[in-house]
Amino acid sequence: MSPWIGLALFLATLAGMELFAWAMHRWVMHGPGWFLHESHHRARTGWFEWNDLYAVIFAVPSIILIYGGVQAGWWPGSTWIGAGIAGYGAIYFGFHDVIVHQRVRHRYVPRSRYMKRIVQAHRLHHAVESKQGAVSFGFLWAAPADELKRQLKARGSSARIRTNPD
Repeated sequence: MSPWIGLALFLATLAGMELFAWAMHRWVMHGPGWFLHESHHRARTGWFEWNDLYAVIFAVPSIILIYGGVQAGWWPGSTWIGAGIAGYGAIYFGFHDVIVHQRVRHRYVPRSRYMKRIVQAHRLHHAVESKQGAVSFGFLWAAPADELKRQLKARGSSARIRTNPD
């Protein structure tokens, strides 16, 4: 397979993963999977939270695709797709767990308009403690903060809003 086709598959997978992550976050994590995700909307008492199991769950297809493409003789594109899923997971970890939630200590302060917008959007998502009423389910793209605040205000009667989201 041409490296250019592989790179295109990798980049398309990265982009597609944002759509997949949005849907999973909105309809699974804030739906039937709330029993795991709820821990992420509460103050963490240790290094891990139940929500971290989602990282393991979402890593499985990546591992299988990379293994299949490299060792099992599957279509070579499966390796690139698996790498795209893994790449999205690494970006997610860096943004979500390191920058936003500071699970790894650092001194980085978001200064670009994009980073300020995405961090603020995630904090507005965490302003809601319940599985209903949350806004902004993506990780790499978010609506403007003013729009998200309007949505929160409109949903305020049905959601438990935290006064100091992390």
